[in-house]
Amino acid sequence: MDGPVKGVLPDPDGEQPEYGSRSLLERAARDRSLRALRARWRTASLASGWRFPGDWALPEVDVVCAAVLDGGGADPAPTALAGLGRARAGAGAGLAETLADLAALHAVLADPHAKDGFVAPDVDAIPARSIRVTAVAWAEVALDGATRAEVTDPLTGLPTIAYLRTRLGELYRQAARDGRPVPEAHALVVVTVDLGETPGWNRLTGMILAADALRETFDGGESLAALGASVVAAVVARDDGLAGRAVLLRRALTRRLHVDADLRDAGTPRIRLVRLPTGHDEACALLDRLRHT
Repeated sequence: MDGPVKGVLPDPDGEQPEYGSRSLLERAARDRSLRALRARWRTASLASGWRFPGDWALPEVDVVCAAVLDGGGADPAPTALAGLGRARAGAGAGLAETLADLAALHAVLADPHAKDGFVAPDVDAIPARSIRVTAVAWAEVALDGATRAEVTDPLTGLPTIAYLRTRLGELYRQAARDGRPVPEAHALVVVTVDLGETPGWNRLTGMILAADALRETFDGGESLAALGASVVAAVVARDDGLAGRAVLLRRALTRRLHVDADLRDAGTPRIRLVRLPTGHDEACALLDRLRHT
């Protein structure tokens, strides 16, 4: 007859006790594994040419990492890859860049001994199904965006960069009529929240809070917009109170980010006063540069 298992106290009712700490330990271990995989993937993607580090982190990245850990293989679940493809397209990443990022993940999974994430991604090495699922999902969003222009960013509720281009066109036409150059009357206030190292869902929260702070500070008819994944901006009048409102904006944003422990250490938000150029075409080019800074 077998005796009691060593190291486990016998239960007087003949049943093994449940230890609530076990699930907590398992959850903590899984979280560490997810963060480690995510960090290795990001390193590999940036090293292989991902152009804008601040745009890499998305909630769908964490979903793919979780699918890898749950599936125990190098080929994530199709639903997770489809979500990533749609998210990359929605964020403005091209198909080639999206597949190169997927190749970075595949290379990391194929070489688990490369702990630092420095691997040699190869798009041709990605399983055909993974490429097909990701590319089709990316194309669905990209083609939809080509036929339908949204004027409101669904995350922040702010107008999009396309709206701001149109609004600036109106300002430049008015300036030509009035004989007062736009750079003398208006400027851009640009807010960049560096959330590149922040997990996807917290990153979204950070951008929502940044947009809310911008709305609170500039509530007098200024033109606001979401320029990119981590950048919001406002076209404001140049006057004596502009510097003071910039200070109020920093305080409002810091106060909001400080509430969340995960966002508290995300880094100090960058608030810049940017001079507008003399022409509308140059202003549009400036917006395109600012959306990735």
